Amino acid sequence: MTSETIADDEIGHDYRQALDEGYLPIREVARSTGINAVTLRAWERRYGLIVPYRTPKGHRLYSPANLERINAILAWLARGVAVGQVKALLDHGQVPQATSTDNWSRQRNELLACIAQLNERRLDDRFNSALALYPASTLVEQLFWPLLGDLRQRWQGQFGARAEQVFFLSWLRSKLATRIYHCNRQVGGAPLLLINLGEAPMEPGLWLCAWLASTSDCPVEVFDWPLPPNELLTALEHIAPRAVLLYAEEALDGTLVRRHLPRLAELCPVPLLIAGPAAHIHRDALTGLESACDPLAAYAWLLRHGLFGAQEVTPCSN
Repeated sequence: MTSETIADDEIGHDYRQALDEGYLPIREVARSTGINAVTLRAWERRYGLIVPYRTPKGHRLYSPANLERINAILAWLARGVAVGQVKALLDHGQVPQATSTDNWSRQRNELLACIAQLNERRLDDRFNSALALYPASTLVEQLFWPLLGDLRQRWQGQFGARAEQVFFLSWLRSKLATRIYHCNRQVGGAPLLLINLGEAPMEPGLWLCAWLASTSDCPVEVFDWPLPPNELLTALEHIAPRAVLLYAEEALDGTLVRRHLPRLAELCPVPLLIAGPAAHIHRDALTGLESACDPLAAYAWLLRHGLFGAQEVTPCSN
């Protein structure tokens, strides 16, 4: 037996023993927590937040205690605390140096400045820096969804608003679609079908829903242009999705709400969710249909219904 074969056997034994003791490799931790491997390594190297066990070959293995700590980290991040302050909070119970909103307000203002200047490179840099430190769910809750609210107010009758809108929405679609594409190549199973119900050809909330699902090992198919109601069932027949998410920001046509959506829900063979602010606008008319008013609520609904997970085991990054 060669030395290389012996080393491989030792690694295999090390993994088996670690699994027996409850340890998990980084790909499984990424899958179970929704934190991509790049972020997990950054938390370890840059901030010392997690100290996984390392095999002789340098592979990371995470204990149940590591997983508990990751959940504690996520809890602080969800409260808006900057990642650089979390270690002191966990280890010593120190009070955050700034209010929970300061970190995210600063980051939103930086993105707003990039958008105002139509500066794609700086926008990329800010996004990539945040993506390396925070999970997608935290970024949607604390950064992108509030940012979209700020932009809607900013774009009300302001000169140059259309240029900013086209620039930012094109950039956002490109960034998220690229990540979704790569995740789709690494996971299997029936996709989640997301369809734009609104009039606008690009709804940013639709893409945030797709991104959140994609980071949970769920292949997604996105129709971001409006689709006539009578063609929805045809799309379902061809794609055979695991579930359908219909998204809209603005108020919908009354006939669509009163007749077409209830009929579609009745005929749809898989779970169907109406998502976006339109779900709140029409909440009385949508009684009896499943609805969620924003991307995070839609993500929580999909999670509760067990619609995440894939057939392959290769993890994907955010």
